[in-house]
Amino acid sequence: MERIYIGMGSNLAAPAEQLRSAVEALAQLPQTALVGVSSFYQSDSLLPGQPRYTNAVAALDSTLTPLELLDALQAIEIDQGRERHERWGPRTLDLDILLFGDRLIDEPRLKVPHYHMQARAFVLYPLAELAPADLQLADGRHLRDLLAACPFVGLERLAP
Repeated sequence: MERIYIGMGSNLAAPAEQLRSAVEALAQLPQTALVGVSSFYQSDSLLPGQPRYTNAVAALDSTLTPLELLDALQAIEIDQGRERHERWGPRTLDLDILLFGDRLIDEPRLKVPHYHMQARAFVLYPLAELAPADLQLADGRHLRDLLAACPFVGLERLAP
């Protein structure tokens, strides 16, 4: 079993409900156990003019391969109405593999640690709720250093 962290985001069709449904779907994945879910956070979209996003991170323990998990996550996205029209466009659900154990993955379909996560407070702060305080990413970076360089700005932690 490997510990895997999944970033979740939605800004369409009742975003918090989309994330709750995604958590239920993650809990049903084969060879996988849902270990935890962070608080939900709201943030502005990376692109102007879009609705605010609701984001969270889930922790899984799984024996699935990275690409098996990626396929399963994309199936959950499709089941929840995801359509891919534009990069960083509005979406019902986005599920990203942030960290996959201590693996560095550089495949055409998958990059882990997730690219740009170091600049995204809506990823780092939910991740910090679940990950060990001394977490070191597979590329050698420490989560505490990433947090120190990415202030908690523009985020709103939602009540449970």
